[in-house]
Amino acid sequence: MTEMSLDSAVNAPRVRDYIALLKPKVMSLVVFTGFVGLYLAPGFLHLHPVISATAILCIAVGAGAAGAINMWYDRDIDAVMTRTRNRPIPGGRVSPDEALTFGIVLGFFAVLTMALLVNYLAAGLLAISILFYVFVYTMWLKRTTPQNIVIGGAAGAFPPMIGWAAANGDITVASLSLFALIFFWTPPHFWALALFMNDDYARAGVPMMPAVRGATATKFQMLVYTILLLPLSVVPTLLGVTGWVYGSGAVILSTLFVVSAIKVRATDDLKPARAMFGYSVLYLFILFALMMIDKV
Repeated sequence: MTEMSLDSAVNAPRVRDYIALLKPKVMSLVVFTGFVGLYLAPGFLHLHPVISATAILCIAVGAGAAGAINMWYDRDIDAVMTRTRNRPIPGGRVSPDEALTFGIVLGFFAVLTMALLVNYLAAGLLAISILFYVFVYTMWLKRTTPQNIVIGGAAGAFPPMIGWAAANGDITVASLSLFALIFFWTPPHFWALALFMNDDYARAGVPMMPAVRGATATKFQMLVYTILLLPLSVVPTLLGVTGWVYGSGAVILSTLFVVSAIKVRATDDLKPARAMFGYSVLYLFILFALMMIDKV
């Protein structure tokens, strides 16, 4: 094997590990909802394509930066959880200092680029979302309260607002309605995961709702949040951001979400919880896809 091919073989896993630090699966949903917020904003049609692309890139890099810092801080938890113990830091493939530096540098340049090339409001919202995820959710709420996901979910709800601000330079009731959709979607989404990963979270000492309040209370709150999502999902249509193609689809999708929560509550079997978790990801993706289709 030549020296060059040897270097490539050594560096390839390192590149994959640094990409893993960015939490690409989470990032993909963040980028998508951020783009939909950008696309729905009235100012999108007057925005230069390069500016639009820059805004989405900054949202992606900012989300990845928050993910890397989260993995740095949570390396002790990740090491004892089955779902996360093979991540780059607990797996010994990336050092904690490297991950922290990587995250800070990416976050700084994402916010700076957004400020210089897009606008200050979008940059400010991006900075708030990163700081909220790192300091409020990761370092404070996650280890101290079963409401960690409820309050901490705000961090993941910012992308459509950031996209909207990038195109329009403002915050409106319409962009807040997109924020609210993700904010109220987050608890039932993560609690469904927590139900069938309860042993993992308990072993790591993370006070998730099922471990602290019990499965029955968790399932009831999941149902409450899905019921609240039903009218909330139609608000973009009532505000005129979308038409009734989206509105009708939102009613159907949200009703199915409520039904899935009812099924979870009706049994001690974990299969409905797994199914609800899978559906929740699909639900949010299709919901935001319908917004784009409706506008087209």
